[in-house]
Amino acid sequence: MNFVEELKWRGMVHDMMPGTEELLAKEQVTAYLGIDPTADSLHIGHLCGVMMLRHFQRCGHKPLALIGGATGMIGDPSGKSAERNLLDEETLRHNQACIKKQLAKFLDFESDATNKAELVNNYDWMKDFTFLDFAREVGKHITVNYMMAKDSVKKRLNGESRDGLSFTEFTYQLLQGYDFLHLNETKGCKLQMGGSDQWGNITTGTELIRRTNGGEAYALTCPLITKADGGKFGKTESGNVWLDARYTSPYKFYQFWLNVSDDDAARYIKIFTSLSKDEIDQLITEHAEAPHLRTLQKRLAKEVTIMVHSEEDYNAAVEASDILFGNATSAALKKLDEDTLLAVFEGVPRFEVAKSVLDEGVKAVDLFVDNAAVFASKGEMRKLVQGGGVSLNKEKLSAFDQVITSADLLDSKYLLVQRGKKNYFLIIAK
Repeated sequence: MNFVEELKWRGMVHDMMPGTEELLAKEQVTAYLGIDPTADSLHIGHLCGVMMLRHFQRCGHKPLALIGGATGMIGDPSGKSAERNLLDEETLRHNQACIKKQLAKFLDFESDATNKAELVNNYDWMKDFTFLDFAREVGKHITVNYMMAKDSVKKRLNGESRDGLSFTEFTYQLLQGYDFLHLNETKGCKLQMGGSDQWGNITTGTELIRRTNGGEAYALTCPLITKADGGKFGKTESGNVWLDARYTSPYKFYQFWLNVSDDDAARYIKIFTSLSKDEIDQLITEHAEAPHLRTLQKRLAKEVTIMVHSEEDYNAAVEASDILFGNATSAALKKLDEDTLLAVFEGVPRFEVAKSVLDEGVKAVDLFVDNAAVFASKGEMRKLVQGGGVSLNKEKLSAFDQVITSADLLDSKYLLVQRGKKNYFLIIAK
């Protein structure tokens, strides 16, 4: 496969240095992409870059994932209006190990292939580099005029941040430039990739290589992903959508992709999956013929959830969704773990009752009217039960005075009451 053509039809090329495509056509190329290690999980904002590395390897080239251990201790001014917190080495090493585990789902690090992926950390070559050596060996090649001309520097100096730009951050582009030079000299790396906000830093690296050893160096960036309405991609009310299930459950992860707009689904399925052009074109056609079936969103959510988590997690997320929107059984409800149960029924009215009430056994009509105000009156509940309109834990309530005990609790703590088709209530026994 032709890497640049692959990226172009997927809408993943923003800027590319002249000669990049010719280089990729004539040899197996080593390229790197930097990943900020400020957390012990990637989030979906990282996914476009990771997918670039994945496509790069699938096209026969060698990807390097660079963990910015040294640069993570400093902070990159690109796209930021304030300086970042700095990390200690122990935290960085922990974050690196976690990130590699996630990257291994996208890239082949283990095979004997000549283009197997490698993980590198710039802390390893920067930690013993003295300031004087850096000033002499690197600083002399790039002028301050050149550095000041970068957009990321100009924005910060022109008052977008009250605190201006620290010297530490000002040197960031030189440090990133040196990463490229080091990988160029030690691993034959000729290409750096990244988001479009990194263009200035990347081209500083190509300039440093040209001035230092006259070597070949190229740059390729992808667009920053946005939503069709101009909103920020990957941010929800509860913050980032993480790849680690500890921070974003597979169910919530699946729901994020399932709920994107039609326009976004048509773009995202190209960027965030490895499906072929023919298959994606077919899905887009099917979706256009029956948008209400949400064909694109369902396939996008499936592909990304399986890639990031597992097929088992995907199936569990679909089952959990069916509980809320479909005709799932009580058996499916009982299989949910507590976190998923709470995520599925996030936002439904909740009532707390004393667990002792259930230990002794209580009539449904008393529990759902007196202890928890699910129904306005006992008469209203009686009518609904007689008409088959009330369910407890996804099973029709057979009698309005049916006795409910702690044995009916889900996860020893919850009762799910359904009034009619769409009204859910969660009773929490404490």
